[in-house]
Amino acid sequence: MPAMLLRRLIAKPTRSVERDTVLVPAEYGGAPIVVQRVRDPRARRIRLSVDERGARLTLPLRASLVAGDRFLELHRDWLVEQLARSAAPESVRPLQPGITTALPLRGQAVPLHWQPGRYTRLQLDDDGLHLQWPERASAAMLSRALHAFYEAQARADIGRWMPRHLTGLPRVPGRIRFKMMSSQWGSLSPDGTMALDLSLVLARPSAFEYVLVHELCHLAQANHSPAFWHEVEQRFPDWRAERAYFHEEGRLLKAQLRALLQA
Repeated sequence: MPAMLLRRLIAKPTRSVERDTVLVPAEYGGAPIVVQRVRDPRARRIRLSVDERGARLTLPLRASLVAGDRFLELHRDWLVEQLARSAAPESVRPLQPGITTALPLRGQAVPLHWQPGRYTRLQLDDDGLHLQWPERASAAMLSRALHAFYEAQARADIGRWMPRHLTGLPRVPGRIRFKMMSSQWGSLSPDGTMALDLSLVLARPSAFEYVLVHELCHLAQANHSPAFWHEVEQRFPDWRAERAYFHEEGRLLKAQLRALLQA
């Protein structure tokens, strides 16, 4: 029997990630806090995190549910504080046909004009955005049209910036994908595929461009060593201001996109 096949037969079976929810009772009779509980074979310790999607408790295989409950109780105050900070501001609203009058784009609120039509289509003109939609258009159709528009605008920005930042790099990205990320703004896989958060197109252009440069520099330095930051400094000297911008506005940008695209 080939050695590789033998190793597969005797290898321990891997367990998949298990998910459920747990309720953390609120003080003074308020509504309980819903926490997603995830048992992950890759986890090495109990971890509690909060992002715009809510609270998440990660447990390694060896941790008991009781230990997880104790961890939640111990960090209740921290959890409440983080959920309050990550909650979407009152200004964040979903896309409402005929009611929404502006959309975020490149750091600005751009006027939105609703127009009847046979197809769902969103275009940018000199006087703002024009959303053409049939009367029977569903929320899902509007969400897809908005998603396609934002991605097209993001790719147009990348097309303008990319050429001047490729000089001196050992290679170019294999491809660029846009998706909604929970906490990251970008990533670069070993095969050169770059992933960027779609909500970057809502940010001011200089911040979006910084994230692009940051990920491009990983083509030369696949780490965050001093050599990497030297590469960033040479290509984008104002990177510190843009990083500070994301610390202040990042949660709002991600919350805005999720609210607008919810169908």
